[in-house]
Amino acid sequence: MQCRADVAGRTLIIMEYDYKKMTDAALIEKARTGDQLAYKAIYEKHVAAVRGRVSKYFIWKADVDDVVSESFQKFFAKIDSFDTSRDLLPWLFTIAYRTALDHLGIIKREDEKKEGIKKTHSDTEEAPDLSDDVNPEDEIINRQEHERLMGFIEELSPLYREIMILYMVEELEYEDIAKQVGLPLNTVRTRIRRGKALLSEMMNREI
Repeated sequence: MQCRADVAGRTLIIMEYDYKKMTDAALIEKARTGDQLAYKAIYEKHVAAVRGRVSKYFIWKADVDDVVSESFQKFFAKIDSFDTSRDLLPWLFTIAYRTALDHLGIIKREDEKKEGIKKTHSDTEEAPDLSDDVNPEDEIINRQEHERLMGFIEELSPLYREIMILYMVEELEYEDIAKQVGLPLNTVRTRIRRGKALLSEMMNREI
């Protein structure tokens, strides 16, 4: 929107933007110029969805608030490197998911310290049985296994890597993945099937 203003006898054209109607790509381009209103618009547009995704991992609202805030901070810190041809929300979900994992790890370590659980590197000492004291975070994710899986996924070629992240990390349906990457549904199915086979080979390689 253009507005005209008379200043010292001169007519100036002032651009005003309706940030709520701008696309993610347009908002990101504005934010890259240092436009703080664009940063705010990105946050307000997606914070509810990110919060909804993160809240299922935690009991306390304070933990959710911390993860949501940190996730947006991480995205904004690297906003210049984001490919605006991709959809923003799935990428925010990925950042939030990884941030939640980090936070869950911290919570688990703090809980272990409070309960006096000592970790040992001894091969002969049996690990403590925590089966009777499982918290919701432990049921949701096994951090060590996740990091191992992510390491394997990162080893995949670009042909499979993005699709497998969307499938295994974001847990998107085939149809949603096809829309996200702009490929036919059958191609997505084939690459996921091949990606699974490659990951299985990598895992068996360590045995």
